[in-house]
Formats: sequence, structure tokens, C-alpha cells
Amino acid sequence: MKFKNLEMTGFKSFSEKTTILIEKGLTGIVGPNGCGKSNIVEALRWCMGENSAKSMRGSGMEDVIFSGTSNRPSKNISEVALLLDNQEKRGPVQYKEFDEISIKRKIEKDKGSKYYINDKEVRARDVQTFFADLSTGAHSPSLISQGRIGQLVTAKPIERKSILEEAAGISGIHARRQEAETRLNAAENNLKRADELKRQQQKQLDNLKKQAEEATRYKEISSEIKKIEAGLYFLKIRDIEKDKKKIQERLSELDDEISAVNIDYNHNNTLLEEENKKLAPLRDKKIESAASLQKLNLDMKSLVEEESRVKSLQEKLEKSIRKLKF
Repeated sequence: MKFKNLEMTGFKSFSEKTTILIEKGLTGIVGPNGCGKSNIVEALRWCMGENSAKSMRGSGMEDVIFSGTSNRPSKNISEVALLLDNQEKRGPVQYKEFDEISIKRKIEKDKGSKYYINDKEVRARDVQTFFADLSTGAHSPSLISQGRIGQLVTAKPIERKSILEEAAGISGIHARRQEAETRLNAAENNLKRADELKRQQQKQLDNLKKQAEEATRYKEISSEIKKIEAGLYFLKIRDIEKDKKKIQERLSELDDEISAVNIDYNHNNTLLEEENKKLAPLRDKKIESAASLQKLNLDMKSLVEEESRVKSLQEKLEKSIRKLKF
């Protein structure tokens, strides 16, 4: 596969969108020190999945975002896109249908990096494996950065081995093998958890069966209790109906007795009224007789007093007569 162009926006010294065309043959980039030549190679490596901030000459990965100058404000997002020519169908099998493949990486402050292949979000490992299958990548020996020759000379055997594997195009196989082993270990762990979960679920199932049996027995007992309660309610209602009938009969008897008493009361009341009517003239006569009696008593009292006065006068006269005789 061939690189067609490299597009950078907000990456290190490239504040605005910058597109570098990569034509057939050799493409050279020249310029004075500090103009950003190394930033182009680093943009290429960063887009391929470089995850070491130190390799990008920074203390943190967000250092690749344009930090601003006296004339230009800083950016919050850095984005690098690499366009690959796939007309010869040398790319990975899953991308054979595409004539061009776009690899893009974007980083935003406080949100981390995102990777895209043909505008579909993927993992960093997917991008790294993609380039490893093409015998290239962020650590490919064909990408020689400042101080890279010295690093190769002083590299440890295991580091040289990884460089040779990447040059031979088998680093992707190791990456996939490691990923497959990781997935296998995860699958084995999941299987163990599944077995443990199965045992727990079987235990729960046994408990549920026991609870179901107890629930069935409970329902049977509850049904019997309801039947007994229904029978008791029936008997109680029947007794209440009997008592109600007796009370109603007694109320009827009391109503008859009250009616008879009312009849007697009305009859006696009528007689009383008639007797009261007869007593009225007698009361008048009684009052008249009492008045006559009182008058007679007064007259009699006057006569007695008169009689007493006459006797007293008679005695005085008799005394006077006796004195005259002597």
C-alpha cells in the first residue's frame, strides 16, 4: 500500500489544516531548523498509534495539541489523518472492497484519543495491528527519527528482536497472538465464572424448587383455611339470620303491645277528659260553698263577739242593779 497524503490540524506547530501530498518516488521535506520537519514524521507515527508521550518529545500526550503563539490562539483539539491507496488490494482482508483507506486519530483536551478507520471509530490496538499487518507502524525501522540510529546501536537484544519482527511483518502476528491469548484467558475466566454462576444458579434453583413446594403446600393449606372460613362464615350468617328473625318477631310483638297500650291510653285519656268536664261545675260549686262557709264563719264570729259584749254589758248592769238595791 502507498501513502497518498497526510493531513494535520492543530498538531504541534501546525495550527491550521495542512495537507502534505505524497507522490510517487521520493518526497523530500527541507527547511531550516525549527520549521516543523520532525513534527511531520511524528504526526505520521502518532496517527499510526504511538502511545509514548516521551517518543513524541512531550511530557503528556496532550502536548501534541497546538499550544498557541503570540499571534495565534491555542487549540483544544489535534487531528491527524493518513490516506492510503488500496487499489492493488494489499490492505487487510476486511478492507479489500475499499480503493482508499483513511486512518485518523483525534485527541481533545481532558478527553483522550479516538481512532477511526474510514470514519468508523476503532481501538488503538486495531490501528496498530492494521499497520503491523503491512510490515510498518509507529516503531517501524523505516521511520527514522532524531537519535534513532544511536538507539538501534545501543538497543538490547529483545528491542532489536522487536525491530526485526516489525521489519519482517510478523509483529502484527505477535500482537494478534497476544490479543488472542488475552481473549482466551478472558474466555477461560468467563467460563470459570459461568461454571460458578451455574453452581450458584443451581443452588438458587434448588432453593426455588423448595420454596415452590412450600408455596404449593401453602396454597393448599390456604385453600383449606378459606374453605373452613367460608363454612364458618356460612354458619355464622345462618345464626345471625335466625337471631334476626327472632328479633323481628319480638319487635312485631312489642309493636302490638305498644299499639294496645296506646289504645288503652287513648281510652283512659278520653274518660279522664269526660270526668274533668263533669268536675268543672262541682269545682265551681265547691268554690261557692267555700265562699258561703267563710262568710258564715265571719258572721258567726261577729255574733259570738256580740254575744260576749252583751253578756259583759249584762253583767255590768246586774252589778249596778245590786248596788242600787243596797
